[in-house]
Amino acid sequence: MEQNNENPNIMVGVDEKINWRKAFLLGLQHVLAMDLYIAPIIIAGLLSLSTSNTTFFIQMCFLAAGMATLIQTIGGLKLPVVQGPSYIPIGALAAIGGKLGLGAVFGSLLPGALIIALLGYPLKWFAKAVKKVIPPLVGGTVIVIVGISLMPSAFNSIYHAPGNVGHNVFIAFVSAAVLVIFMLLGRKAKGFGTFFRLTSVVLAIVFGTITASFFGEVDFSSVKNAAWFSLPSFFPFGKPVFDLQAILTMVFIYLVVLIETTGTWFVVSTVTDSELDEKRLNRGAVGEGLGCFVGSLFGGTPMTGYSSNAGIIAITKVASKRAIISAGIILVILGLIPKLSAIITCVPVTVINAIFGIVCVAIVMNGLKVIQNVVINDRNMMVIGLPILLTVGTIVLPPEILNSVPPFVNYILSSGTAVGALAALILNLLIPNEEDAKVAKVKESTVHN
Repeated sequence: MEQNNENPNIMVGVDEKINWRKAFLLGLQHVLAMDLYIAPIIIAGLLSLSTSNTTFFIQMCFLAAGMATLIQTIGGLKLPVVQGPSYIPIGALAAIGGKLGLGAVFGSLLPGALIIALLGYPLKWFAKAVKKVIPPLVGGTVIVIVGISLMPSAFNSIYHAPGNVGHNVFIAFVSAAVLVIFMLLGRKAKGFGTFFRLTSVVLAIVFGTITASFFGEVDFSSVKNAAWFSLPSFFPFGKPVFDLQAILTMVFIYLVVLIETTGTWFVVSTVTDSELDEKRLNRGAVGEGLGCFVGSLFGGTPMTGYSSNAGIIAITKVASKRAIISAGIILVILGLIPKLSAIITCVPVTVINAIFGIVCVAIVMNGLKVIQNVVINDRNMMVIGLPILLTVGTIVLPPEILNSVPPFVNYILSSGTAVGALAALILNLLIPNEEDAKVAKVKESTVHN
């Protein structure tokens, strides 16, 4: 693989084909670096699901993520984006399930998913809205916000993971250090450089897991009890119940998730040097909606594009869609073979989140690349800086404040990404751009003369 002179971030482009063996290895790295099972575990706990139902719920979320990834990569956005369970709907799903039951949860997911798809086609509203309110200044800021908002979760997961805090920090340090070392070794374009670049994430997971095993923090007992094969079924948790209030709540949540996933698309677009034109944006909305709809049929939660995968692309420098298609296939297989999905969930949280922290760094740096040519005047400083400030403020918001606000405000404040992205959008629209106004006046005077 030769260095891409047009885009030094990658060595294999989005539409370039790689052999399926290499694609499977890269796809496996994408899957391993994602904490796909964390959101389902939280939701299952809030909904008071039994142990067997929790295991099945996680399995269905793997299946839903795989199908949504294939839909988005092959027929939707057509960019290397892996779909996974969003954290934003957790509070809403828990509230709906607690009051109205599981039937109402999945009854609220289906209509909202279809509405998101309709925004792309046939309405074609989504791309127009994005192009109007998300220029490079906002897009780059959102990318930076995505990376910053995810960093604390990586540290919190390490500090609060089961076991000794000192051991967890050491395990995380080893995992992150191995990843950084292999990334640096991978700078060489040929020979072992290619090997280290393509396998850096897997190697970091292997070294981190081995280190964790020395401290007794690796437990594979759940693998023994897991079944080898399990077929999915429609509405496994009961027939859907369509409650208007629950549906309207989830439509609002879906719109927030769409803002979140649009930030991910900007990250991937920047890393891969792929244009987000109107056609692609509308297809992305359709892919997002259909992926969530199909996943909900089988008992999965709303899916969103994972920014971590853009970081993996930046690390491996391979953006081929074949790798992401392979990741989608792996996720579907994990959804059908519980024993394999159980193995994935046995990788220590400290290892995953140490790698995730390095991935967040890659995301932030790609956001800075987008805004590096922007003139930092007083206006643009506010548009960039205030959303970052609000993102950090939201992340450290005390739980008692979150619990004291109305539910729909709680849904927004539970996501630093959503707050920062909304702030960047609003500030860019509200604060006058004097330079644009001057240019417009010059053009107008030229026309009159």
